[in-house]
Amino acid sequence: MFLNSQSKKGDSTLANSIQASFGESPSLLEGTQVKRRCLLAAGLALSTGGWWQGGSVHAEDGMNSDASPKEVLAYLYSGNARFAKGAALERHRDIERIRQVAKEQKLFAAFLGCADSRVPIEIVFDQGFGDLFVTRIAGNIASSENVGSLEFGTAVLGAKVLYVLGHSNCGAVAATIKADDVPGQISGLFQHIRPAAKEGKGDLAKSIELNVRNQATILAESSPVIAKRIRDGRLVVAGGVYDLNTGLVTPIEVNQPGS
Repeated sequence: MFLNSQSKKGDSTLANSIQASFGESPSLLEGTQVKRRCLLAAGLALSTGGWWQGGSVHAEDGMNSDASPKEVLAYLYSGNARFAKGAALERHRDIERIRQVAKEQKLFAAFLGCADSRVPIEIVFDQGFGDLFVTRIAGNIASSENVGSLEFGTAVLGAKVLYVLGHSNCGAVAATIKADDVPGQISGLFQHIRPAAKEGKGDLAKSIELNVRNQATILAESSPVIAKRIRDGRLVVAGGVYDLNTGLVTPIEVNQPGS
């Protein structure tokens, strides 16, 4: 589900260098199935040690800056479980928060998601202004531009989780499977998604899962900046698929670099 290794001291020189450069349709699941998946997400949060009274991560108080990458990941899943159950806290979504983060970002996770309007990532994970560094593109593909943005979000802004989020009924994956002629530059997306579509053998749901895994692996392996943070234990790379019908995110296993 995520990549991790032993922790080492950070390389501030690399971060400073980057900062200088930037300038600063499945059928609806029955209610019992939804409840079961909500409990699974909550159980994952508990099992990774991040969602409990008095611990280093506490939902009502927000994310503690000392939280580990595993705890941040657990915090995200617990937020999605709340959202899917209709119990979202909706923190950090007011003018006070806007003013608080106006001078600097205080994020804890970075996302590569699809551009689909039905998948607003901050809302899906019950977060708000300044909590997440989000890049979105059709098919949630790890293009060079997105990789560069996510390097900035992790190495400079300090995100501890790098998450690739796909979603059910993804049109970009479906179009890649269909492989019809398309206008303009839309087909430029297909080369990034085709390996998953080919391995999925026409199964849309399977191809979506495989695409999440492939893009997460590309992020973890192709960027020396991201790979170093993984080796140092300062970052985990994870992935999941958002269900458009239920609001739940199902984790997808992400391969270890080189596996």
